[in-house]
Amino acid sequence: MARILVIGGGTGGTATALALHKAGFDVEVHEAHPDTAEDLGAFLTLAGNGMRALAQIDATDAVTAIGFPLRSMRLLDATGAEVATGPLGEADDPLLRFRCLRRGDLNSALQKEASRRGVPVRHSARLASVEEGPDSVTARFTDGSSATGDLLIGADGLNSTVRKAIAPDARPVYAAQRVFYGRTRDARPPGEGEQFTMVRCSEAAFGYTVSPDGETYWFARVTDDPLTAEELTRGGWRDPLVSLLRRDTGPAADIVAATGPGTGDVLVTNATEIPPGTPWRSARTLLVGDAAHGASPATGQGASMALEDAVVLAKSLRDTPDTGTGLALYEALRRPRVEHNTVVSGSLSRGGRGGTVPRPREEDLPRLLDWDTAVSG
Repeated sequence: MARILVIGGGTGGTATALALHKAGFDVEVHEAHPDTAEDLGAFLTLAGNGMRALAQIDATDAVTAIGFPLRSMRLLDATGAEVATGPLGEADDPLLRFRCLRRGDLNSALQKEASRRGVPVRHSARLASVEEGPDSVTARFTDGSSATGDLLIGADGLNSTVRKAIAPDARPVYAAQRVFYGRTRDARPPGEGEQFTMVRCSEAAFGYTVSPDGETYWFARVTDDPLTAEELTRGGWRDPLVSLLRRDTGPAADIVAATGPGTGDVLVTNATEIPPGTPWRSARTLLVGDAAHGASPATGQGASMALEDAVVLAKSLRDTPDTGTGLALYEALRRPRVEHNTVVSGSLSRGGRGGTVPRPREEDLPRLLDWDTAVSG
C-alpha cells in the first residue's frame, strides 16, 4: 500500500486525504496551523460541483451539519432595484444544493471526519523543504521532524512551500482587485431566506447572504492597486469602504457600516491567481487546489475545484498501474477545467480583460466524479 503525505489541512488537503483513504491508500495530513480555526472570520460558498465531490467521498453529512443552504440568487443594480432572480444550481437536490459556510468551520468539520476514519492529522507541522529520492519523498518540518512516503501532495495554498520545490520561479500574480469581507448581526438587508444577493455597485462588485439566525455574510471586490503586506494587516478598512459604497443607494454601504470589531471587523486580501501553465508535479510530488491553480474569487469556485481535485486524484491513482501514470492522467483530466476557471475568474476581476481558453464539457463532470466509474484519459 502506497504511503502518501498531504501537506496542508485546509479544505482541499483534508478532502484529498479522505478520498485517498477511501481509495485504499495509507495517508496522513500535516498542517502548519496549530488548530482548525484558520481564517475564522471568512466565509465561502460551495457550489453544486463541490457538493457533488463531497458526496463521492462520503463527506456530505459532515458538511451539511454546518453552514446553511442557498437555493436562489438575485441581482440588484446600484440603486438596489432587482434586475433578475432565479434558482441557484441544482437547488432541488439536497446533495447538490449550494452551501454557505465559514472557512474555519469547514476545515474543522473535514479534519474531524478524517480523524474519525483513522486518517492522522498533525497540526503545527510547518513545512521547511521537500527532498525527493529514487524510491521515496521526505517532508522536513521547521521543528526538526520529518516524514517519508511514496508520494507527497502539496495542498498548502497560494503561497505553497511545496510549489517552490517543483516550480521555484512560479509566483501568484495580482488579479486586479482587493477583496473585502465580513459578517454582522446588526444589518437587516432585504432578501429572502436561503438566497444569495449580488449588487452591481458603481465602484465594486458586492455580494451578501443572511444565515437562518440573522447573521449577514458579505464581500466586496474593488479594482485598485495591490495592498502591501503592512496594509493587509493594519485594519481600519471599514470606513473607507463605506465611503466608496455610499456613492450608490443600494444596501451595500449599510451592511458594511454595520460590521464592527464585535463581529470580526472588515478583513481584506489581494485577489491573486496562479498563472496557467505553472508546473504541477515531479516524480513523487504533486500540487492540488490553490497551490496548483489558485484563481481570483470572482467565480466563487476555489473550494469546489479543490474538492473536485480530491476525487479525480484518488480515482486516477486507484485506476492506473503506477504513480507516474496516475499523476499524468490526473493532470490531463484536471488542467483544462481548472485553468478555464482561472482565466474566466481573472477576466471578471479585470473587467473583461484577459485571455480565453476552451470551455470544458460540463456534462462530463458527473461521470468523472462518480466514484464507481473508472477514470479514462
